[in-house]
Amino acid sequence: MTEPVHTSSTPGSPACGGYFRWTICVLLLFAAIINYVDRQVIGILKPTLTDVFHWSDERIYSSIVFAFQLAYAVGFMIAGRFMDAVGVRVGFATSVSLWSLAAAAHGLAGLFPDSLRLPMLNLDAETGFAWVTLTGGAVGLALARFALGLGESGAFPASIKTVAEWFPKRERALATGIFNAGTNVGALVTPLVVPWITLHLGWQWAFILTGLVGFCWVAVWLVLYHEPERHPRLKPAELAYIRSDPPDPPVRIPWRMLLPHRQTWAFAIGKFMTDPIWWLYLFWIPDFFHRNHGLDLKSIGLPLVVIYLVADVGSVGGGWISGWLMKRGWTPNRARKTAMLICALCVVPVAFAANVKSFWLAVGLISLAAAAHQGWSANLFTLTSDMFPRKAVGSVVGIGGTAGAVGGMFIAMLVGAVLQATQSYIPVFIMAGCTYLVSLLIIHLLVPRLEPARLGME
Repeated sequence: MTEPVHTSSTPGSPACGGYFRWTICVLLLFAAIINYVDRQVIGILKPTLTDVFHWSDERIYSSIVFAFQLAYAVGFMIAGRFMDAVGVRVGFATSVSLWSLAAAAHGLAGLFPDSLRLPMLNLDAETGFAWVTLTGGAVGLALARFALGLGESGAFPASIKTVAEWFPKRERALATGIFNAGTNVGALVTPLVVPWITLHLGWQWAFILTGLVGFCWVAVWLVLYHEPERHPRLKPAELAYIRSDPPDPPVRIPWRMLLPHRQTWAFAIGKFMTDPIWWLYLFWIPDFFHRNHGLDLKSIGLPLVVIYLVADVGSVGGGWISGWLMKRGWTPNRARKTAMLICALCVVPVAFAANVKSFWLAVGLISLAAAAHQGWSANLFTLTSDMFPRKAVGSVVGIGGTAGAVGGMFIAMLVGAVLQATQSYIPVFIMAGCTYLVSLLIIHLLVPRLEPARLGME
């Protein structure tokens, strides 16, 4: 008589039948690193670009950021559906290729003539919405950011769908936390690499060289990635472990079946409210340190490394907490929301970051908030695979990602308008400290028990 197979979730343990699924997770990790390197270069170079192109209006930079967010919002919805339609092997490779080309194209912005003009809608502290005219290099950067947003919009729908396909539910929060930590690694690497390239080769090469790295990842992805059922390196026992959850209904799920559900809106509202806070850290913190504490390109690296190194711990830790609680018998609902509550409470002190005089205290407050955001994000993303079948995950993440990008569009305009009017980050950080608790309350009211969406059963 054979012994029963135990479903231990320890990576690589014999009971799991192998560990190749974690190789796939590592590929997702490196994609996230590259994604955030390409995304953050402009934030590191904001003071440099302001001097090079003589920007006197803070809304010029916020308009360039807005162009990225606009494309990200549009692309996210399309990308989620695209990943569900063609699969993540081809879909992810296409996404990374597009954003890598766009990232490198930022380095050509200086070739745009000053006579070239592009009007952009933005906010004005006195009149509300107003038009801001971009010229020359600002136009080139805005167009490159738009293309970057379209390409990068596919990253998270592809990654979350890959996790849903390659991991059982008990491991998805941890796997999501691991690959999501790559966003922090990318944000950590950028302030180390970009200043060196800029000081030695020029700001143009900072964009070009970092952008080309993505094509190396595409080559590796196409060699190593196949669907679990078709993968030559995946052992039958590990495939059985991956598929140990009850099977999803084999139906095609259109958007019209997703939008009416409160589960979809819970995820989308969570993204709409909290994603913009991460954009705030990514695109504006270098300027905050430059403005409030006098840091320049040579000294910006260390504090940003500290912030994103701590954020890495939060990303993995936030995913681990809910998985650990589930192993102790907690329901997914109770475990996920408890982890999210812990993260939301840890964000609150960032409200004081703009008031403190101590530079390292400000770094500590922002580091704690960034770590808490990443832990929050790991659990928020995992809610989609808790409430929806695998075939719908990419589309749901796309809907939520679009909502988050729309929120990012507003934060880009809002921060630019606030700085133009007050020259202070105090209102911005107060808003950041309060947002997560409000978001969690709304999520709980919409899905008090995290029930699976009854798709096709109404």
